[in-house]
Amino acid sequence: MKKILMGVFSVMLVLAACGGGQDDDGGDTGGDGGTEESGQEETGNGDNGGDGGTDGETAQAGEQLYQQNCSTCHGADLSGGVGPSLKNVGDKYGVEDIVGIIQNGKGQMNAIDISEEDSKSIAEWLVNR
Repeated sequence: MKKILMGVFSVMLVLAACGGGQDDDGGDTGGDGGTEESGQEETGNGDNGGDGGTDGETAQAGEQLYQQNCSTCHGADLSGGVGPSLKNVGDKYGVEDIVGIIQNGKGQMNAIDISEEDSKSIAEWLVNR
């Protein structure tokens, strides 16, 4: 019985450590993702002064980045899983708070290795959900 429990525990530990595996599938080097998303970073900068179309592009970028980096733990529909639900997270945290959590981690969540601009895109998308 102890061997079975140790096996189950080991598998859970490995799965928890590999939770960001989908992030790696997007490219092991952050440069590839950054290059592809550099247009999105410009969108983020344009978002500060723009309206309609830019907001839509930023929202789409935020959703894609969320699916790549966050959905493994927080669920594709924000309902949670390993991590807590992020539904209505904008009622509790602002954009800057969420960026800080993404960049620095919180509780059992590790920091996510993405740019601050990408973190902001995710945070804006979450706040507006």
